[in-house]
Amino acid sequence: MKKYFVTVAILAVIAACNDSGSKSESSDSSESSSAAPANDPSSNPDYQKGLALVASNDCLTCHKVDEKVTGPAYRDVANKFENTPENVSMLAQKVINGSVGDWGQVAMTPHPALSQADAEQMVKYILLLRNK
Repeated sequence: MKKYFVTVAILAVIAACNDSGSKSESSDSSESSSAAPANDPSSNPDYQKGLALVASNDCLTCHKVDEKVTGPAYRDVANKFENTPENVSMLAQKVINGSVGDWGQVAMTPHPALSQADAEQMVKYILLLRNK
């Protein structure tokens, strides 16, 4: 039963963060373009891959897209750090090694089992959430 609720929760997060359903249901290009704003990053492959990794790890326990939980909201992280290769690498290291101090004294739990490539993919997704 617990596995069912976890699966449902993951699917709900993916649905809330990724509005791809309305795009795939219609082949009318005018409807597709009006359904998603021009700055919608959800069609970016980095967004898709990163979201899948975030959803399959424990990230959503402490983070949400637009609200602070234990850790900062993903959008706040995206608005603080520019999407540069240096920042992607640095933030991925914080995901892997953990950190404290950037957002107060609550520590970011380390995730040493994550590869650098997966952590970078997750960070790329997060940085795509930046307010334009």
